[in-house]
Amino acid sequence: MTEQGLMSELDRLVSEGRNPRTVDIDLLPTLDVLRKINDEDRVVPSAVEKVLPEIAAAVDRIVLAFQKGARLIYIGAGTSGRLGVLDASECPPTFRVPEGMVVGLIAGGSDALMRSIEGAEDDPKMGAQALREIGLAPDDVVVGIAVSGRTPYVIGGLNYAKQMGATTVALSCNPASTIAGIADIAISPVVGPEVLTGSTRLKSGTAQKLVLNMLTTASMIRIGKSFQNLMVDLNPSNKKLVARAIRMVMQTTGCTAPQARHALDQTGNDVKLAILVTITGMGVEEARAALGKAGGFLRKAITEMTA
Repeated sequence: MTEQGLMSELDRLVSEGRNPRTVDIDLLPTLDVLRKINDEDRVVPSAVEKVLPEIAAAVDRIVLAFQKGARLIYIGAGTSGRLGVLDASECPPTFRVPEGMVVGLIAGGSDALMRSIEGAEDDPKMGAQALREIGLAPDDVVVGIAVSGRTPYVIGGLNYAKQMGATTVALSCNPASTIAGIADIAISPVVGPEVLTGSTRLKSGTAQKLVLNMLTTASMIRIGKSFQNLMVDLNPSNKKLVARAIRMVMQTTGCTAPQARHALDQTGNDVKLAILVTITGMGVEEARAALGKAGGFLRKAITEMTA
């Protein structure tokens, strides 16, 4: 695309517009600058609320993929790519899932996480290549993340995913974007022009973060990774998480801290098993089998064993 053509395209994007409420922001004292930013941030949750049905549709497809042993794959560039990688990287410690179950791909590779490699987003072939390199399969779900909805790297990735028969989801902050037209499901929270024109790491980035939180958290809940509102499948890999695991066993069973610590030691720090063993008095292997029979849903296993 020519430079003039790109400028014309940016003129049509909501996320690239000038915000009439912040044209005087460079004249304001610090506190008033912050008030302007805060006022603009207030529109983000409402924008996300309007696309909850689309987010729900995506979650249902992700749950189906997980049940088949397939993956959720994020692909993006710049801030969008970093947010995808962040969300993917937090799933193993939070939900005790394998490293490759949720994958984050960013234009420019791992170097782009620490520094800007903006030109990496301009080649659609690289998006397809990134998915090819991780062995994209038809049962996977690919979420293309691009505020503008026109990032070539993401477009190339989504087109390749469509060719492979994978489920495709577009996450942008512009209505009727290019990637929305490609994907099976389009999630487009429209937050309007940014405080600083074109700085889409602000409201748009916040909206993307909220949506990504929903995609993984809701999907993990739907496959049994929680009990009540507790993260009972977390991996206690540091002192804070060990303390959190002990507290969860205590909160759900009414046992003492030493009893919770003993149950976790017995079960290899498996919080779900520790809770089930403590509540039912079963042996570890018996509890493991019961949990497996319940499909990993702790509430169901407890109900069946205590009925």
